[in-house]
Amino acid sequence: MRLYSSVSFISLALISLHLLPLSTQQATESCSSTLPLNDLTFDSSLLQCVDAWTPQNYILRYAKTVENTWNFILSAPASSAYIGIGFSTNGQMIGASAIVGWIPTNGKGEAKPYFLGGKSPAEVTPDQGDLKIVNGSLKIESVSSRLYMSFALTAETPRQSLLYAMGPAGFFPSSPGFGLREHREMTTTTINYNTGSQSVVKGSPHSKLRKTHGLMNMFGWGILIIIGALVARHMKKWKPTWFYAHIALQTTGFLLGLTGIICGLVLENRTDANNVSTHKALGITIFVMGILQVLALLARPDKDSKYRKYWNWYHHNIGRVMIILAISNIFYGIHLAEAGSSWNGGYGFVVAALALAAIGLEVKKFKNK
Repeated sequence: MRLYSSVSFISLALISLHLLPLSTQQATESCSSTLPLNDLTFDSSLLQCVDAWTPQNYILRYAKTVENTWNFILSAPASSAYIGIGFSTNGQMIGASAIVGWIPTNGKGEAKPYFLGGKSPAEVTPDQGDLKIVNGSLKIESVSSRLYMSFALTAETPRQSLLYAMGPAGFFPSSPGFGLREHREMTTTTINYNTGSQSVVKGSPHSKLRKTHGLMNMFGWGILIIIGALVARHMKKWKPTWFYAHIALQTTGFLLGLTGIICGLVLENRTDANNVSTHKALGITIFVMGILQVLALLARPDKDSKYRKYWNWYHHNIGRVMIILAISNIFYGIHLAEAGSSWNGGYGFVVAALALAAIGLEVKKFKNK
């Protein structure tokens, strides 16, 4: 009886698996799968195949069919979102040209070229870009729960830096603007069209330099300089330790900040950034103030000098203004880099903690007086 029950259970499981919708079984595809398209204008046996984006099961097929004409077929699971492929000169999204396609539920499929002028949706413009698409070749269709977007490009060799994107679920561009919302997922790859080999680019080409720029400025101008100022204001009862601690913190902060500024200038030169003029001007202003503070230390009058009170006023207030500008510029830099809520939240928490510490020390100092 138990054996019969076990066999019956296994049989029912196999029957259930067999009765799964055909679309569910075929939603996953590989390069060994048969291409389910019948209306191709070229021999499909010419197509080379690349597992373009493994986590999202994007498959790219391509072939040079005639002189200076390349045919592409991008397939991906139909996930109620747009799919896209971009062609970049430098591996970056900004400045690339892309082709995006979608099929709304119970709607007509549509595919359009886009120019990726920036990271905000307003800077991504439809029917623009420098891809030379063969007339009538651009289309998208759905087969067995997968989207197949096909197009032909006129080019001696297409760009080798390819971007793949998946849109937010449930959103489809619509007339008249056909604006795109920010992608849900994206990856960057490089491909060798002759061999079919592909490699995934880990982050943007300058992501490490951008991160170093941000971290150096954050720790230098935005944290250590503030701690050094708190030490100088509230720890003077520990002589001369407070003075040496203040000098060490400010010097380290200045050097880290200087490193961050150099990284920023190199980054600007490599990326041809055109929206950082205010951020750059603030950074240079902060740097100049830091130099003035160093020079002020060298010119510090004796305690008994009648000029000491003027020096104190200058040193303290320049420092306060520099700290305010530094905090503001760090948050502005996070905004420009579109680094996300984690950077804003992390640095915001540190600033809040330092502000609470400063308020607590001021209250304690007031009570002691």
